[in-house]
Order: sequence, then structure tokens, then C-alpha cells
Amino acid sequence: MTLLKGDKQIKSAIPIKQKALQINLNSHIYGTFAEIGAGQETVRHFFRAGGSSQTIAKAMSAYDKSFSDEIYGIEPDKRYVTESRLRKMLSYEIALIEDRLSRDKHPDKMFFSYANTVTTIDFAKKFKGHGWVGIKFQMDPLEDYNEIVLHVRFKQTDAKLQQETLGMLGGNLIYGAFYLNNKPKELLTSFYDNIEMDTIEIDMVDFSGPRFINVDNRLMSLYIVKKGMTNAVMFDPNGNNLLPAHVLYKKNI
Repeated sequence: MTLLKGDKQIKSAIPIKQKALQINLNSHIYGTFAEIGAGQETVRHFFRAGGSSQTIAKAMSAYDKSFSDEIYGIEPDKRYVTESRLRKMLSYEIALIEDRLSRDKHPDKMFFSYANTVTTIDFAKKFKGHGWVGIKFQMDPLEDYNEIVLHVRFKQTDAKLQQETLGMLGGNLIYGAFYLNNKPKELLTSFYDNIEMDTIEIDMVDFSGPRFINVDNRLMSLYIVKKGMTNAVMFDPNGNNLLPAHVLYKKNI
């Protein structure tokens, strides 16, 4: 399904440093950051904001492919910047938190895992880059985990600028997951807080988990078109969101 762009105006809101600090000062939020392909751009906002020891259990970048394979396994298609890779990262890191941190010692902690796997612009500036970004998180220690997964395309032509944009997007995602999960449309628009619309495209979003049981991902897909985040969205007959570029890859359209 293809729709034209609609309302493009998305305004900046809370500064990223303030968002990171608010997360850090919440003694119940605790988790890990795993970032592949563009440095540790998201977690640095939380380190710089202050009080990060209350939030960050671990921060890592399995940048080398062999290290990444040893940790998360090898993808059937041998690719690294994929949705399946991201979801494996999220699940692996959450399982590690649950295994290493005793619930008896942390009865009030809401665990989370933030992850991204991205490729930024190449040296020849032929491919601008893209990536998968997501978070797996709790809103109650006794509740099952929720997930938010995004696919993004970079529009900037400088790798450093792309990294900075990715860092802000990650901070917006983490903040929104914990503080805007009951307002999914507001959550979506908050991804562009402090980010110019022409710097990054969000062309796929997927919500799952107990907090999003009433969220229709098809409507969320149409909403990102309406807000000018992307030109087109796609979903299958069962209502599952699809990435158009993946479905149409090497297809004669």
C-alpha cells in the first residue's frame, strides 16, 4: 500500500540530555545497550547526562563480525543489518540480564535492552546507509516484555552526522518507550524530537507486548506516512508490518 506524504510538521520537544537524565534518575529503569555499526552513539547521551550508574548495567559494541557471530549467532543469509539480527540481540541481552541479576536483589527494577545494528554511508557516498533500532522493556517487574522495532534510512551524506542522528533517535526511543507507551501516536512523533525531518526516514515500525495489545500496527504504519516520516508502507494480509525494500528486493515492479 502506497500513500502520499501528508502532515510533515513535527516539532522538537524535550532536549535529549533532559530525556537521558530523566531516565537515569528513575531508579526503577535498568538495562543494557548493544550497538553495532556506528559506535555507541545512544549510550553516550546517558553517560554524559549524569547518574548513569542507576540505568546502565552494560554497554557494548560487538563491532567485529566474528565477535558478533559468537554472541548472537550467524544469520542464515550471513547479513548483519537485519530485523532478525536486531530481535536476536534484544532477546539475548534481556536473557542475560535475567540470568545475571537476581530478582530477589532487584525486586523493583524494570529491565530493558536497547539495541541497534546499522550501516552508515559508504566511503564512495553511493549508499547512504540504513539500520534497525529497537528496545525490549518492562513497565512492571512482574509483567512480560514489550518491544518496539524500527527500520530507518539515513539521508545525510556525512557518517558523523548520521551517527549523531542515530544517537538522538535512540534516546528518543528509550524515553518514549517508558513515558509515552500509552500514547502510541505521540510516541511515534517523539522519535523526531530534536531531529530534522530530512535527516532520517522511518519506514517501518512494529509494536508488540502487553502494553501494546490494543495497538494496530497497520494504523501505526499509515500514521508514519501521514506524518511524513516515509513515502510508503506495506503490510501482509495478517496485518504484519513489512519492510517494502526487503519484500521488493530484486523484484520486477
